[in-house]
Amino acid sequence: MRAACVTVTLLVASTALPVPSAAQGPGAPPAAPQRTIQQSPPLTIPNTTTFLGGIPTGPATGEVVTISVIDAIRRAIDHNLGVLTAEQGVNRAGGARWRALAELLPNVNARVSETRQTINLAAFGFGSSVGSPFVGIPSIVGPFNVFDARILLSQSILDFGATDSARSASHSAEAARNTFTSARNFVIHVAGNLYIQALAAAARAEAAQAQRLTAQTLHTQALDLKQSGMIAGIDVLRAEVELNAQSQRTSTAANDAEKAKLQLARAIGLPLGQRFRLDPNLPELPDPDQTLEQAVETAYRNRPDYLAQLERVKAAELARRSIQDDHLPSLRVNADYGAIGLTPSEAQATFGVSAVVDVPIFNGGRTRGQLAEAEADLRSRRDEADDMKAAIFYEVQTAFLDLQTTREQLSVATKARDLAAQQLVQARDRFAAGVASNIEVVQAQEAVAVASEQYISSKYGYDLAKGALIRGTGTSEMILRQITGGSR
Repeated sequence: MRAACVTVTLLVASTALPVPSAAQGPGAPPAAPQRTIQQSPPLTIPNTTTFLGGIPTGPATGEVVTISVIDAIRRAIDHNLGVLTAEQGVNRAGGARWRALAELLPNVNARVSETRQTINLAAFGFGSSVGSPFVGIPSIVGPFNVFDARILLSQSILDFGATDSARSASHSAEAARNTFTSARNFVIHVAGNLYIQALAAAARAEAAQAQRLTAQTLHTQALDLKQSGMIAGIDVLRAEVELNAQSQRTSTAANDAEKAKLQLARAIGLPLGQRFRLDPNLPELPDPDQTLEQAVETAYRNRPDYLAQLERVKAAELARRSIQDDHLPSLRVNADYGAIGLTPSEAQATFGVSAVVDVPIFNGGRTRGQLAEAEADLRSRRDEADDMKAAIFYEVQTAFLDLQTTREQLSVATKARDLAAQQLVQARDRFAAGVASNIEVVQAQEAVAVASEQYISSKYGYDLAKGALIRGTGTSEMILRQITGGSR
């Protein structure tokens, strides 16, 4: 890689070898391999849409299976596309680490060759011109055979740049492992959210169906009262319009519930076409027992995505140092041992050992350009780490705000739902008694619909807020183990 350098070769021991037919022929020690500067890999910002995909596994059964939220999370950990992609990132980073370590580990090769050649001795100064001591020696020697069987060894003894490059790759590999852990934590959050959203959609569909049945009963009641002459035809029409509206809401809510289940099925990798039902019994998530400051500190210690960013910063620092250290001399030992002769039966053992010191002098500004790139890469890594630290603070603070708000909303929405139900009963009784029109009944029905939606949003929103706080503090897998009794 060094464009220009002073190479000092220290010959340790060797036996006399025949003149090869090329610059490096049989028996020549291996040249020092050129090293590629290991840059820290570019930051891969997780694509959240990747975690909405999954790899379907197994054939679908004819039965309708029941899937709990824990089942959904376990399936997502095993089959979600985001987790599988992050796992391959670990393997890829491990491969890069081995490539960097290869610059420091021994390189051993075996070679067997047999050559048929002629040599022009005049090209090496063995001319037969007048006055030459080699008069009478022909210029062309051969053709003759050269057989060579040899083991070659090359070992780096001192290379500061390669050492820092290997350490940088180790930090990149650790960052990939933390990213994989982060993906597992995130998919727990995604699967849990999708499951709760599917439950909420199912609850809305059930509420809409109940409201449609109520509207159907009121419409029938209006027809009976109209036939008995107690109400006008406008009341029947009003009841019919309300029934149609509730039927449309029921159809829309049922469609949304099925689509929410399909999205969940894709994320957790269910077999294509597998029918399933949701288990409405959700495990009770622990209420936070930390202050905002304590939760933020917990997040900084536990969030694997933040730890991965810190590892990327260390990798970028070592990558820059590796380029700087590439200006320093390096020492490599080359050795070979084998047998060489005109034929295999005549081959005799020979060996060669040499120590090579490379001293970089000038490489046309390549190092300067690489150093500028590494500096920019390091600044980007530090900025990304600082940005993620701030993002974690705001994410945890937002989760605390949502938790407090949804807790209060749930309390209010529960009372509002009960009140709306009582008002609907009273409105129906007043309408049946003929003391009020069904305008009051329709308004009460709409109030029930609004109160039901607020209750559903608050009930499942509270669970989502607690899940968001768990995700924000980086304790998703720990809470999962607590809920499942220690199993994954």
